[in-house]
Amino acid sequence: MATSKTTSTGQTRSTAKSAGKYYSLPALPFAKDALEPHVSAETMEYHHDKHHKNYVDKLNELIKGSGMENLSLEDVIRQAEGPLFNNAAQAWNHAFFWNCLTPKSQAPKGGELREAIEKTFGSLEQFKKKFSEEAESLFGSGYVWLSKNDAGDLILEQRKDADNPLVDGLSPLLTLDVWEHAYYIDYRNVRKEFIAGFWKVVNWKFVEGRYVGELH
Repeated sequence: MATSKTTSTGQTRSTAKSAGKYYSLPALPFAKDALEPHVSAETMEYHHDKHHKNYVDKLNELIKGSGMENLSLEDVIRQAEGPLFNNAAQAWNHAFFWNCLTPKSQAPKGGELREAIEKTFGSLEQFKKKFSEEAESLFGSGYVWLSKNDAGDLILEQRKDADNPLVDGLSPLLTLDVWEHAYYIDYRNVRKEFIAGFWKVVNWKFVEGRYVGELH
């Protein structure tokens, strides 16, 4: 019988290799309507059940015969190129993004993450403003990432398309998907309103767990 392992980011690796299925679509960590009114159930149905699933399905097709079948998804991302990289990264990026969201968002009032944000950006509000500016100004498709390096320094950056901080040895903490399919059903082309809604559902507990190393 096939079994599976789920990482702290939510990405599920299947052991059903005989069926040619190396990775499985992870379940959402919340109900599809849990983020309403900021993200609708219809958006989650399309974004998770169709877009995310398509990346996982394509990944399972492309990884056959690549020599990377036994690698973790993170290591595939670090080593792959072209279509295999794009689909592996998008499978991971989406699983990570879902874990950055929660219907019970509560900003950190103290702790190591809050201290690091204030040290780097001046305040939590200044961080949110800068992050929002990066998200709004990213041309085309991609993600805005907050990551940390080995020294614990915070890094805020735009990355185009499927690009992922893992390829540069960084540890992702928080991301926002600004591909148009992430928000068009709810906000049409008004990305700014989608970004404002994002702050209402950020899973700060997950972000802090990533920062202090409780979640890997």
